[in-house]
Amino acid sequence: MTPTAASLVQSVDWLAIAPPTLAAVVALAVLFADLFVPAGRKQLLGWTAIAGLVASIVLLVPLRAGDRSTFCLTTQPAVCSYTADHFTLVIQFLVLGGALLTALLSLADTKEKLPAGEYWFLLLSSAAGAALLPASRDLATLVVALEVASLPAFALVGLRRGDRRSSEAALKFFLSSVTATAVTLLGVSFVYAATGSLHLTEIAQRLDGVPGQLETLARAGVALTLVGFAFKTAAVPFHFWVPDTYVGAPLPVAGYLSVVGKAVGFTGLILVTVVAFPSYADVWGPALAVLAALTMTVGNVAALRQVSTRAWSAVRLLAWSSVAQAGYLLVPIAAAAYSGNDQIGATVAYALMYAVVNLGAFAVVVLVSRTHPENRLDDYRGLYATRPLTALTMGFFLLNLAGLPPGVIGLFAKVTVFSAAVDAGLGWLAVIMGVNVVIGLYYYLRWTAVLFRAPRAEAERVHARVPAAVTLAIVLAAAVGVVLSGYPQFALRFAANTLF
Repeated sequence: MTPTAASLVQSVDWLAIAPPTLAAVVALAVLFADLFVPAGRKQLLGWTAIAGLVASIVLLVPLRAGDRSTFCLTTQPAVCSYTADHFTLVIQFLVLGGALLTALLSLADTKEKLPAGEYWFLLLSSAAGAALLPASRDLATLVVALEVASLPAFALVGLRRGDRRSSEAALKFFLSSVTATAVTLLGVSFVYAATGSLHLTEIAQRLDGVPGQLETLARAGVALTLVGFAFKTAAVPFHFWVPDTYVGAPLPVAGYLSVVGKAVGFTGLILVTVVAFPSYADVWGPALAVLAALTMTVGNVAALRQVSTRAWSAVRLLAWSSVAQAGYLLVPIAAAAYSGNDQIGATVAYALMYAVVNLGAFAVVVLVSRTHPENRLDDYRGLYATRPLTALTMGFFLLNLAGLPPGVIGLFAKVTVFSAAVDAGLGWLAVIMGVNVVIGLYYYLRWTAVLFRAPRAEAERVHARVPAAVTLAIVLAAAVGVVLSGYPQFALRFAANTLF
C-alpha cells in the first residue's frame, strides 16, 4: 500500500458514533418492519422505537471516560469532523431523552390517529440528526446534521392526513426552515471562501489572519450564518412560524419541536460562535444580545395577549412561552463574547431545566386534550378536583418555567443566566431579563391558579382512560424535575465548568 493510499484509510471509532447511529438503524428497522407487522399489532413498532432510544441513551455512559474523536484529517495537528466530548454528551442526553418522552406521548396517537411506521421512522431519524449535531466539528457535517434533524420534522408536523391546520403548519414550517437553510449555506460558503476550510477549529485560526480584501466577505459570512441559526432557535424577528406550527402539529410533535428542535438550533449557534468565530465576537456578541432582549420581550408580551381572553389556547401559550424562553437561552451565548466561554455552561444548565419541565407541561396538555381537544382556559379549571396529582404536577412545571419555588431548578437556572449577563457587563440586558421574568410570572401564575379553582357547576366531568405511556411520561418528567430541584448542582455544575 502506498503512503498516499494509506493516508486515505481512516479507522472509525464506532463507540463514539454509536448513539446517533443506533437511532438511525432502529429508524430503518422500524420502517422495514412496518411492511410486515399486522395492523392490530402496530404498537410493537412504538415499543421498538422506545427501546432503541433507551439503548442510545445507555450508549452515552461508556463515553464519559474521556473525549473521543473520529473522521479526522491526517494533518498536524489533526482536525476531526466528529468529537464526543463533555458538551456533546450533555446535548445528546438532552436530545435523546426528549425524543424518548415524545415517543411515550405518541404511543396512543399512533394507535388511533397517525400512521405508525412513518411516524416512528421520522421521529427516530430526526432524533439521530439532532444527536449528530453537537458532535459535528466542521460546517459540512453541521449543516447535514441540521437538515437530517429538520427534514423529518416537516413531515411529522403535517402527518395528520386530512387536517387543514396540520398541512398549513407543515407548509409554514417548511418554507421558513428552507429559507433559514439557504441563508446558512450562503454564510458557510462565504466563510469557506475567506478561510479555505470547513473545520471549526481551523476556521477560528484562519479568521485571525484574513487578508483585508476578504475581511468584508468573512464578516458577511459570519452574519449570515448567525441569521440562519436564529431561524432555527425561533429568535425574534425569525419566530413567526412557531405559534401556528405548534398549534397545527400533533401535540407530542409540538413538544418535541419546543425542546429538541430548539436544542438543535442553540447547539449549532454555540458551535459556530464560540468554536468557529471567536475572533468575530464583536460581530455576533452585540447581535445576540439584542436578539435575546427582543426575543424574551416579544414572547412574553404575546403570551400576555393569549391570557387576555378565556378562549386562549394552551398550546399557543406554550408556543409563545417557548419563544420567550429562547431569549433567556440566548443571554449566556451573547455573554460569552464579552467574558469568555465559561458562560456557555449557563445555557446548557438552563436548557436541561427547560427541556424537562416544558415536555412535562406538554405531557399534561396531551392528557387534557383526550377529553378537551380544544385545550381552552376553562378546560383546566378545576383540574385539581378531578385529577389532583395531575394538577399538582402541572403547577410544578409552570412554577419551574416561571422561576418560583418549589420549582427550585427553574429559579436557580434563571439566576445563573442573570449572573452570566451581569458578569459580562451586560447590565442593560440583565435589567430587561428581570422585567421579562416578572411579566412571565403573570401568565404562568394565572394558569396555575386556574388549576385549583372550583369547577363550573355546568361543566361536564368527562373521564377518559389515560394511556399508561402518557402517565409514565408525566411521572418521568416530574421525577427528574423534583430530583433537579432537590439537587440543582447536577444541572448547575455545567454552568461552573468550561465546556470548550
